[in-house]
Amino acid sequence: MAPFETRKLMAHNTATTSQNKIHDDDVAKRFGFTGGLVPGVDVYAYLSQPVAAAWGTDWLERGSLQGRFVKPVYEGEEIEVVPGPEVEDDGGRTVSLEIRNPAGERCAEGSARLSATAPAGVDISAWPEVVQAAEPPAASPASLAVGTAFGFADVGFHADEAMSYLDDVRDPLPLYREERVAHPGWLLRLANRVLATNVRLGPWIHVGSDTQHLGLLRDGERVGARSLVTREWEKGGHRFVELDVLLARFSGDGGPIARIAHTAIYQPRGA
Repeated sequence: MAPFETRKLMAHNTATTSQNKIHDDDVAKRFGFTGGLVPGVDVYAYLSQPVAAAWGTDWLERGSLQGRFVKPVYEGEEIEVVPGPEVEDDGGRTVSLEIRNPAGERCAEGSARLSATAPAGVDISAWPEVVQAAEPPAASPASLAVGTAFGFADVGFHADEAMSYLDDVRDPLPLYREERVAHPGWLLRLANRVLATNVRLGPWIHVGSDTQHLGLLRDGERVGARSLVTREWEKGGHRFVELDVLLARFSGDGGPIARIAHTAIYQPRGA
């Protein structure tokens, strides 16, 4: 395995035309930010770079990553993704991570783990099969009540088309291009879309995700998502929601790809 190294990159806001206007400069400023926020799913992709570089496809197949976004990352900022020392124990390896902006402030933090053995399997039937909402209700404590199930239609992963995604998230690692497997940030975007397509949202903020990888998604395969609301709460005037998202090849014998605990402020204070 390769050593962990700090990686530098220029942050890029890939969502300036998104329906989520928290990524728009004018709207974000009304919420007290300097400009449009770089999407949390892309900040998560930045966090993954030192991990994928060091642990490779072993990590993509059975590793995990916890990410929390504590300060905004903005377009054009030169950021550093800084790993801590790698710690080995009987069960595997762990490394802490953080992202620092040009002022040296911590914008994101997390930890990654590569277990010595494959993670425990999941029972796909624990996530009910429901159809993606055709006319989604407004996001509210009622529409996001604990236990609510959401669906998301299968999409195909095509490695050649995903090259533009790798450019967007500033990931130069040859791993994804040579192995033709899905990037963890590409997978995380699906969890985002589960929320955004099943309830109507105004400006909203992705604040963290914990992913347990369960298998590789390879070129030409299809992946779908099922999700359950596990928490909905208010704090400091914000309303939060947490989803338990399963990504899997639900047809055929493909099996699960990742399980994600996905947390967002779905109604920011003052919205």
